[in-house]
Amino acid sequence: MTTQTGRARRRISPLLLREYIAFYLFASPWLLGLLVFTLGPMIASLLLSFADYPVIVAPKWIGLKNYVDLFTDDKLVWQSLKVTLLYSLGAIPMTLCFSFFVATLLNQQIKGVKIFRTIYYMPAVISGVPVALLWMWMLNPEFGLVNNALRWVGIKGPQWFFSTTWVIPAFIIMNLWTIGVTMVIFLAGLKGIPDHLYEAADIDGAGPWSKFRNVTLPMMSPIILFNVVIGIIDSFQIFTPAFIITNGGPANASLFYGLYLYNNAFKFFKMGYAAALAWLMFLIILALTGLVFRSTARWVYYEGSLIR
Repeated sequence: MTTQTGRARRRISPLLLREYIAFYLFASPWLLGLLVFTLGPMIASLLLSFADYPVIVAPKWIGLKNYVDLFTDDKLVWQSLKVTLLYSLGAIPMTLCFSFFVATLLNQQIKGVKIFRTIYYMPAVISGVPVALLWMWMLNPEFGLVNNALRWVGIKGPQWFFSTTWVIPAFIIMNLWTIGVTMVIFLAGLKGIPDHLYEAADIDGAGPWSKFRNVTLPMMSPIILFNVVIGIIDSFQIFTPAFIITNGGPANASLFYGLYLYNNAFKFFKMGYAAALAWLMFLIILALTGLVFRSTARWVYYEGSLIR
């Protein structure tokens, strides 16, 4: 009988080996997609951000020059960041509040509520160029539906997309067209709140506002967090409406960051500089979402967590 001098090596059983092989075979489409369409382009863009790449010739390594120019010489970078931040500060809270309000209304047990849910969600199915063209007509200062409605009540409508003052509010109003997705997420969260919490609040004599503040909002706080993060990401990637309607005008008042990135890559053929802009966007989104997550201890409640 031999004695063992170290830890015995465990051999993988044939059954476990077959499970490993089956797992990687089924996961291989996703893994290949991740490597080819996500990680690969990200690594390539990171390398290109340190190069001068006008597309028609091979990239030339220039080190940190793109980032130096980005922070020191290009004023349009800061203009595009300003436009995007102003849009985000208006669009995210308005979308959250309005979609939460609509979801609360559609959570009531009334006749025909499913029809209203469908009606409010249907606009979110249509996106991109058709929506941009629709809002170009609705907010046209001369014959648009909105300004015509304002004239009926004696109000002169603004110039909307043709005004440096009103172009960002116009895009914020236009963004309300897509509240259907956020509304459905809020509605799912409202359906998941246990009824016994409201029953306990009724026993304690809580009114509608007290139940909303002490039951609904805490239970919905993780859903609100999710929608805030998605809203930050989406607001920094706005492109199609600005490209179709204003193309950055008037006077760069709607030069969103995504549109400026696109112009550098496919209009000015400064692909290396555009890659640097893309990584700056990534870092900004990462920093903003990080700040949001650091604040969650103060306002996000998870069921089962200890209340301090």
